[in-house]
Amino acid sequence: MIATLTIDAIAAGGDGIGRHEGMAVFVPRTAPGDLVAAVLQPRGRYARALDMEVVTPSADRVDPPCQHYTRDSCGGCQLQHMSYPAQLAAKQRIVRDALQRIGRRDAALPFIRPSEHEWRYRSKLTLALRRRGSRWIGGLHKYDAPGRIFALADCPITRREVVRVWRDVLEAALYFPQERELRGSVRDTGGGFSFTLLGGTRWDNHSEFFDATPSISALWWKPDGEETRAMHSRVAADSSAAAAAGAAFAQVNPSVAAELHRHVLERARAYSPDHVIDAYSGTGATAVPLAADGVRVTAIELDRAAAAASARRLPPPSVVIAGRVEDHIAAAMPADVVLLNPPRAGVADAVTAALEAASAPPRAVIYVSCDPATLARDLHRMQRYRIESLVAFDMFPQTAHVETVCELVPAA
Repeated sequence: MIATLTIDAIAAGGDGIGRHEGMAVFVPRTAPGDLVAAVLQPRGRYARALDMEVVTPSADRVDPPCQHYTRDSCGGCQLQHMSYPAQLAAKQRIVRDALQRIGRRDAALPFIRPSEHEWRYRSKLTLALRRRGSRWIGGLHKYDAPGRIFALADCPITRREVVRVWRDVLEAALYFPQERELRGSVRDTGGGFSFTLLGGTRWDNHSEFFDATPSISALWWKPDGEETRAMHSRVAADSSAAAAAGAAFAQVNPSVAAELHRHVLERARAYSPDHVIDAYSGTGATAVPLAADGVRVTAIELDRAAAAASARRLPPPSVVIAGRVEDHIAAAMPADVVLLNPPRAGVADAVTAALEAASAPPRAVIYVSCDPATLARDLHRMQRYRIESLVAFDMFPQTAHVETVCELVPAA
């Protein structure tokens, strides 16, 4: 089926959305206002475009600067073909629509804080690794063929230093485990560059690899089905750089992350709390400054390395609990403020149930989300609370991802 349609908005995954004969149509790499001719593949109540041509371009359409975006159909970015103001507007609507459609909340468009840098902001780059004969390539997946990857020459949303270290890694790839497929991640920790290799069951040549990559200050390995191991380091074991290198998660846009962090601290401090539960607390970036204010903090973190790093920094009577938030949050209450900063999957049912059932509800729940859909789902479970404020942060320019800080207070 071939149809001509106008793109009205951007969906959560970055595809443009138009309508044809009452059916929603998802068209990748389009901008609101584009008039496109597309080959449609109906899928029940909606359709996807298998191929499309822009008949009349939107005023928001720009030429993508990355060679891989168009030539290789790179799936790492979704919005490079849109102007930056149009990207921000699309993300505001993605957040608002998720809260209305999934969360059943009466939400307005959130205020969105742009990134200081539209390009070269990423301090971490994860690539798929494939053995091609006697050599390895590192690349990203194609958005229209997710099973295929292409060799990455450059990534203009990633810092040049990170890309340079990746080149050093690939020069030493002959020392990788004897596998066909692996993954790897280079991260600027602020005190050096760490490399984490993911996959494989045996790595005999890790010492030779580390010796051959002096640009790396820390080497980690996550074998198949096992936890991440610290293999080698050129920094002191108890240093902040070592803690950062070993953290399971860290934001990749430091300037926006710092702005978001300031906002969370400001909103938490606004309630003059005596006790704060910092759930999914990481290495204590939020717990430590709150404790320095004299607040008693209960930090809950599943990752053992991150919890240990937090425990070393957090003074009594504050405590760190190493475990799942859903297993410990009910016992940690009551609290004046609860901070939630879960992974993309959102919080478990038991977390929202504990907040709903609390005999003395917190005066505020501050939820930091990297996925509007799971935020909306979790808010739907927390009818006891209303939205006091909603602010989006553009942590990932050129992509459809958006971070949101939702401040909740008891509804009555």
